[in-house]
Amino acid sequence: MSTPASAMSNFDHAAAASGRSLWHLAWLRLKRNRAALTAAVVLAVIFLLVIFGPILSPHSFAHPYWEQISAPPSLETRHFFGTDSIGRDLFVRTLHGGRMSLMVGLVATGVALLIGVAWGAIAGFVGGRVDNIMMRVVDILYALPFMFLVILLMVVFGRNILLIFVAIGSYIWLDMARIVRGQTLSLRQKEFVEAAEALGVRAWVIIWRHIVPNLLGIVAVYVTLTVPKVILVESFLSFLGLGVQEPNTSWGALVNEGAQDMEFAPWGLFFPAAFLAATLFCLNFLGDGLRDALDPKDR
Repeated sequence: MSTPASAMSNFDHAAAASGRSLWHLAWLRLKRNRAALTAAVVLAVIFLLVIFGPILSPHSFAHPYWEQISAPPSLETRHFFGTDSIGRDLFVRTLHGGRMSLMVGLVATGVALLIGVAWGAIAGFVGGRVDNIMMRVVDILYALPFMFLVILLMVVFGRNILLIFVAIGSYIWLDMARIVRGQTLSLRQKEFVEAAEALGVRAWVIIWRHIVPNLLGIVAVYVTLTVPKVILVESFLSFLGLGVQEPNTSWGALVNEGAQDMEFAPWGLFFPAAFLAATLFCLNFLGDGLRDALDPKDR
């Protein structure tokens, strides 16, 4: 038979457990996912290398060393990843290309996040004819071939890194809008939304204060899965010669250059491909971990 003190202690533990927020419970579940935590650590290391790594090398990402063309990795010359076909340091170029690839991934995903969440939340909450018109616009944009749009923008406006952001962001947000609309339609029937409407709260306030915060879980998961998708799209465009242009570079452009010289200089392909693959895998593992941690059915 339990004593009053032990009963009170059990009650305190239960109250503390029940008082935990969604994000605290998600963090506790995420900590038990070793794959997701390992992916987060590797991503942090890659981000630090990309940001501060070029400081460790005395070489510039665009300066050619004509006497060391396609030189293998060496600690003596401080060409840690070797040089490319015109003698540029691959260590600095790989990290500089990582900055470009990650910037494209994060900026384009941010654009998709802002447009997609706003579009989907408004369409799902208002419903009716507004929802029908907004989602038909999404269907029309889905029907446009993505590569044709990118090539058209490059031909009309020239090759510019900003056009890559516009082209990728204008396509990626469509998936976000559909996902957010579906979740909003479900939240629209909840009691707290009906209570807010009964109190006379304006529609945009309900969307901002009640709908959007309840979408953060699914949006956070989708963002971690969208960033690698955007990076892969940019890498594919750079591989085709439609992405970033010289002297700038990205992981996709470096993979394209390394593939041309892989027979006699395999390090030119190995290092940027390894960074690209590691980043994509880690983002996907982290996204899967967040999906499991934020799943309400797993509580």
